[in-house]
Amino acid sequence: MTEEQNTAELQKIVQELQIIRSQIQTFSSQSSEYSLTMDSLESQNPDKPVYRSVGNLLLEVDDREKLFQELSESKLNIENHLKLLIEREESLREKYEELVAAFESQ
Repeated sequence: MTEEQNTAELQKIVQELQIIRSQIQTFSSQSSEYSLTMDSLESQNPDKPVYRSVGNLLLEVDDREKLFQELSESKLNIENHLKLLIEREESLREKYEELVAAFESQ
């Protein structure tokens, strides 16, 4: 690879790393929010109503177990996607380090 190609490839990787880092932060926050919601749902007095936001409405939840299951599934999906993003980030970091080493040895 020429020096110009290495530089372009490095810039591309840095940009992708920045995007992935932002996505990782977003999905981590969402996972934490789901955990907090699930903890709150479990600790809520069963005699008190629980509401769910649907668009611009707050609707009372009839089946707390079903809601908890839906929240669990959503959290699991987020965590799976987060895992893939982290793996991609690690792969990009390795590629970045390889390119930097090749760039420095020129």
